Order: sequence, then C-alpha cells, then structure tokens
Amino acid sequence: MTASPTLERLDAADVRAGEPQVHVVALEALGAADAGVALPREPYVTVLVPAHDEGDQIAATLEGLRRQTLRPTRVVVVADNCSDDTVAIARAAGAEVFETVGNTAKKAGALNQAWSLRFRRVAEGDRRDGERRAADRRTVSGTVRGPERRAQDRRADDDRRGPDGDRRSDSTGRPDAADDDLVLVQDADSSLDEGFLEGAATHVRADDRLGAVGGTFRGDPGGGLVGHLQRNEYARYARDVRRLKGKCLVVTGTAAMFRAATLRRISEARLDGRVPRGDGAGGIYDTTVLTEDNELTFAILHLGYQVLSPKECTLTTEVMPTWRALWNQRLRWKRGAIENCVQYGVTRVTWRYWGRQLLTFAGVVVTFLYLGSLAASLLSSGHVKVQPFWLAVTGVFVVERVVTVRDRGWRHMVAAATMYELLYDVFLQLVHAKAYPDAALRRERRW
Repeated sequence: MTASPTLERLDAADVRAGEPQVHVVALEALGAADAGVALPREPYVTVLVPAHDEGDQIAATLEGLRRQTLRPTRVVVVADNCSDDTVAIARAAGAEVFETVGNTAKKAGALNQAWSLRFRRVAEGDRRDGERRAADRRTVSGTVRGPERRAQDRRADDDRRGPDGDRRSDSTGRPDAADDDLVLVQDADSSLDEGFLEGAATHVRADDRLGAVGGTFRGDPGGGLVGHLQRNEYARYARDVRRLKGKCLVVTGTAAMFRAATLRRISEARLDGRVPRGDGAGGIYDTTVLTEDNELTFAILHLGYQVLSPKECTLTTEVMPTWRALWNQRLRWKRGAIENCVQYGVTRVTWRYWGRQLLTFAGVVVTFLYLGSLAASLLSSGHVKVQPFWLAVTGVFVVERVVTVRDRGWRHMVAAATMYELLYDVFLQLVHAKAYPDAALRRERRW
C-alpha cells in the first residue's frame, strides 16, 4: 500500500485509554506493509497550527509535516477569524480544522481555545490523583463563557455523534491528551525540515527537565534587500545557538514541542498565581502580552524546567517583505521582551534577561555616539575624521560580520566585509530606541 498524499492521522477511536502500551497504527502514517500489525507505542504527537488568513502558505506548512521522519498523529489547523481559503485548503490536505469562536486575542487566544476545548482533560485511565482532576475541572469550567461556551457545547454534541448521526460514547480516551503525549505548536508561515519532530520528541522524552524544545530557523527566499538582511541575521542566530549546544533564551514561536503534562502544569500555575494569570482562566498562553512565546518561556523556566533548541530541529520561516513590516515586527518583539521583564520583575530567571536589556540599551547609546562623532567631524571640517577608538570599533564590527555569516557561504562573507549591513544594524537600534520609551510610557500597543 502506498502512502496517501494527504496528512494521515489516527482517528480518536483508534487509540483507547485501556491500551497505553501497544496500539495499531494507521498504515499510511508509518508505511506499514500489512493491516493490523501491533507495534510498540510511538509518541502520540498532536500538532497545532494557528492560522489567520494563511491560504498562500498553509499547504506548504502541512506538506512539511507530511514529510517528517516521525509522522504526527494528529494535525489540527487552528483557524482564527479566517476570511480566505485557509480552512478549505487545510481540510483538502487532510488536516483537522478547529475554528475559533469570538476570539479577539489573536494567536494566544486561538491556541487557548484549542487547548481548552479539545485537549484539556486527561483520559480517565491516566488520571492518577484527585488533585489534578480537580484542577482540570476548575480550568475547563472557567475557560469558556458566552458564545465560546455555546460553541463548546455544539462541538461536544457533534463529537458524541457518529457519521450516521448516532451518538458516540463519551469515553473514548481521545482527543484528551495523556501526560506523556506531545504537543507541537507551529506557525502557519513556517515549514519544518524533515527531522524536526523526531529530534524534538527524542529530546523531550529523554529528559524530564525539558519544558519545551524549539528550533532554529532560516528565512524564506524573497523580500529583496530587507529579506536578505533578515536571512543573514537568522543565520547568525542559528550559529550562536549551535555553539551553545542548543541553549537558548527563548523558545521560538515558529515551532515548539511540549509534553501535555507541562502544559497542564503551566495552566495550574496561572490559576494559583505562581506565574502571571494571563487570561485569568488557566490559558496556556498569556493573552495580555505582545510576545506570548517569550512570556511562555519565562513561565516554563520559573516552574523549574529548561528549554532547548537542538541542532536537528531546523525550519524555514517567513521574512518580512518591507521595511515597514519589519519595523512593526521588531518593535513588537522588543517592546514585548521589555514588558515581559517588567511583568516578572527581577528573579533568579530574569536577571540575565534584564542584563541583556541593559546591554542593548548601551548598544543604542554607543551607536548614536558613533554616528554623532562622524556627523560632528563632517560638519566641523568638511570631511570625516575617524578617531582611533572608533576605527577599532569599526574593525571589530567588520570581523564579527564576516565570521558570523560563514554558514551562508564565502560570497556572503566577502559582502559582509563591505559593512553594507551597518544600515540594518542602525535600523534595529532605532527600533530599540523607540521600544524603550514606548514601554516606559505605556503607549498604545498596535499589532
């Protein structure tokens, strides 16, 4: 039998709570030769793909999941207020589609709905203590209200009915996630390299201390000069993470894998106040912040977990096509990072992040002093007279630009020696210079 060209998945009824060790896996998902072959339990991987009007990209994203060496068990596109053909394309590709109802909190709100309505409870066979059962009940009952509650009731009624309209059993054990199930959250504008899921699952299952495994990314083609500069930037970031053996400051929102148990613990921590409450209903993602992925990393670290971006977890992601779009993206990232630090205060986790903010601020000051000295020299003498100190700074900058872009090849290294990227660095420093007063003065957020 040949594999289907669409994204195959196990139906909820194919995996029962009473069969935790062995189950029969869909043929297309693993390429088995014969039907009904019992195999050792593979990790049950649910992929959530939040998408808002991603009709141009969603097919490529789902194709990347189909090519994984470890095939996902379920792929759920979380369609948030889509006005294009995202939903139709996703269904045609074989993915499940979860459409949000009444969501105004963008990606964070969409993912919270998907988790609370479809993946929140533990299967009966996996409920090991009364305390967790009580926490689950509190979270489920408090998460959705109004139109979202009515949507939940409709979906629950639909789930209890079979294809002929007959009501299904309430206790299939799925789609509720067991503690050792894995959840990957992937942006719809990203495409995973084929070993991503297998690499992430291997790391998560091997180390209970890991709260999340993310990836390093390359930029998609296109975007002209601004796209080229972003690809250089991403290559440098990937090099830094690789040299640190996967240690990273933030688990990227482009793609990150978690244990279901970790997500439940985050939800419980939001309810009992150990980390910021977010939406106040136990939502995994904080809907009150600009950078929900950065805040989620803080929450994971404050609960005693570690985060990792291993070398085998790589992907491509969208680059901003214009300077205006890049300005808006980076302003949101920078201001969000500052506000997350303020939100958590100075703790055993955040002091390093505060240090980076201070270094960034110092970088802004140095950049403006450097440019100011050049301008002053030009105005006073009619030509640029570079002081030895600034000449040394320039030399260090050139060497750093050349060495750190080596992954992109010798042509990019030669080009970097011309200092043409100085424009990009000044641009980013201007973004930072605006982000600090915006955060301090609590100016209106726009995203």
